[in-house]
Amino acid sequence: MNDNSTPRLDMLRFARRIAVQQVEQIDRWIAAEERREAEHRHGEQARPPAPDWLIEMGLGGRDPVYIHVGGCHMAGKRSRGVERDQALRAVTEGIDACPHCQPDTELGILE
Repeated sequence: MNDNSTPRLDMLRFARRIAVQQVEQIDRWIAAEERREAEHRHGEQARPPAPDWLIEMGLGGRDPVYIHVGGCHMAGKRSRGVERDQALRAVTEGIDACPHCQPDTELGILE
């Protein structure tokens, strides 16, 4: 009697187990990616709004060097958000306005 069907059937069952394991791994990857995307969306929604005005501090961190409109691409890492009245006071006290975003114009100060 020729019993070649049993090893072939065993190989097919083995191949099926491997395929099922791969599908389960892909499902775990999908779930992990969905979690990352949900966390990213939550982070974006929880982020506070960008400030309307920025003061950029010098290297020592003590003296302001520029006033920027919020979102200015030239604002450095040492910038912090301020209220409109603080930005207005800084410009009138002689702190340079950024030549790119021109906050003095946005503040209504004519030089």
